[in-house]
Amino acid sequence: MSASLRVPTAPPPLDSPGEATTLLEAYRPGTDRFLATPRHTLLGTGTAALVAHDARPLSLRVQEVLDDAVRGGDPAPVVVGSVPFAPGGVTALAVPETVRWASALRADPLIATHGPQAAQDDAWRIREVPAAEEYSASVAAAVERMRAGEFDKVVLARTLELTSEHDLDLPGMLSRLARRDPDGYTFAVPSGPNRTLVGASPELLVARRGGRLVANPLAGSAQRSSDLAEDVRRAAALLDSPKDLHEHAVVVDAIREALAPFCSRLEVPDRPTLVRTAAMWHLSTTLTGELRDPSSTALDLASALHPTPAVCGTPTDVARRVIADSEPFDRGAYTGMVGWQNANGDGDWVVTIRCAEAEGRTLRLFAGAGVVAESSPEAETAETGAKFRTFLSAVGAAL
Repeated sequence: MSASLRVPTAPPPLDSPGEATTLLEAYRPGTDRFLATPRHTLLGTGTAALVAHDARPLSLRVQEVLDDAVRGGDPAPVVVGSVPFAPGGVTALAVPETVRWASALRADPLIATHGPQAAQDDAWRIREVPAAEEYSASVAAAVERMRAGEFDKVVLARTLELTSEHDLDLPGMLSRLARRDPDGYTFAVPSGPNRTLVGASPELLVARRGGRLVANPLAGSAQRSSDLAEDVRRAAALLDSPKDLHEHAVVVDAIREALAPFCSRLEVPDRPTLVRTAAMWHLSTTLTGELRDPSSTALDLASALHPTPAVCGTPTDVARRVIADSEPFDRGAYTGMVGWQNANGDGDWVVTIRCAEAEGRTLRLFAGAGVVAESSPEAETAETGAKFRTFLSAVGAAL
């Protein structure tokens, strides 16, 4: 990017109580793009320009749209939206007509107030794809192949298709997701014609601010318990679990290897810590680095990382084939990435998990589990069920 096109970064977040929740409550599906992170809250309205879909690298296409916006008089344009799991898939990225910023939801005291409550919808029709027993069989087959030495890890997912007799309340779902886990990454963006991707991910793929980057892979999980003593026991067991520690180390090593060429310095902690959401405990490692080349953008870094073993497996090409053979659906945006980037290359890209895609009166929920040679099919199936609960609670449904 030429120096003549360098533009100001996003305006500093506002700190007045209620600014972040005002943006949350202002969200309207179809026209708006909402993203809340632990640093700030963003609401984009309207569409000034779409990122083209062609054979050129995605980062180049995004930068072209941003540079055009600068030349057109936008003082601080951003691209917002989602990138699918499949390589070469159609992205849903756009420059909004207007962008409003606020401080983080977790810093807004009004986020603790009660938002719109989910009505218990007895009319939800729920279809599991695949059914739990079929998913368990797929896990068992993958474990057998790994024990035979074919590959090291694969992440297998399943879906729930929820259909209602009523119109979907996407603003209410988004509000409940944000209030349930205000420390995470909550999003709602158009993902295709008449489709909306909405969710609350705990996992940062990569963030870039000037010459610094942060990545926060999560791998290895345990279900939370409503009993405090049992919840603490599960967290401690996760920190000592050889199976989960190995799964986590595979992911961290892959992140380190992918980021190293971009960095003059890269710091990687020796051991993971814990991150909690309302439903799950996760093993977490925060990597920090300084860029070797300041022209490397957030999307350059995210594209080098995507897909990580946390959402695909390892080796990547083999894991992709196993996923294609095992999952009877197209992942679409699930396990892709969602986020934003400005014309200077700063931005946040988040792993698209704990999410659903809404179309008409149907919601398609996604959940996956990392499968390694030591995995139990029953335990991995139970883990996907626990992960579904994040979204089921937001819509008043249950398995």
